[in-house]
Amino acid sequence: MICGLGNPGERYRLTRHNVGFRVVDLLADRWGHTGEGRVKDGAAQLEVRFDEPLGKVLLVKPLRYMNLSGGALRAAIRQTDVDPAQDILVVTDDVDLPLGRLRLRREGSAGGHNGLRSIIAALGGTDFARLRVGIGRSGTSRATVDHVLSTFRADEQDLATEAIATAADAVELWLAEGMDAAMNRYNGVDLAVPPA
Repeated sequence: MICGLGNPGERYRLTRHNVGFRVVDLLADRWGHTGEGRVKDGAAQLEVRFDEPLGKVLLVKPLRYMNLSGGALRAAIRQTDVDPAQDILVVTDDVDLPLGRLRLRREGSAGGHNGLRSIIAALGGTDFARLRVGIGRSGTSRATVDHVLSTFRADEQDLATEAIATAADAVELWLAEGMDAAMNRYNGVDLAVPPA
């Protein structure tokens, strides 16, 4: 199960806070699917079937606001046989990472992210994998709220698009080869720095 975090509605579609949704949408597009899939229990769910050994992958986008994401994810989990500690990857934005950086972890705290905080509360623990996509930080806590709900500046658009595509690549590697391979390949990469 790949769960991308964001806020529902056209107003938020291209905001920094919605990079998780955009990664899930890109994966669906890469895999030849369009549309939201079915909406059930507060989440858009799209089931994609692959040949073995991968089998079935469920793309999930909670359609409640970010700080209520956990209930929709918990409902999606109840409909499946996935083990959150082994079979779920949550994709989200991260203000503590600069734009162009990714970070994969097997588990961890919410780190101040309301969507992750909601998921931790709903699942009763931190034992689920996450892929954080850097969106950069902007000064004070009030400025941070405005920052995450803003769109990327014109001079950031190309890097943001590359970061979302690279995050989708990381998800595909996680599916194909596991967390170690994905962490080894993508943690520490800085897309803002041209390759030497």
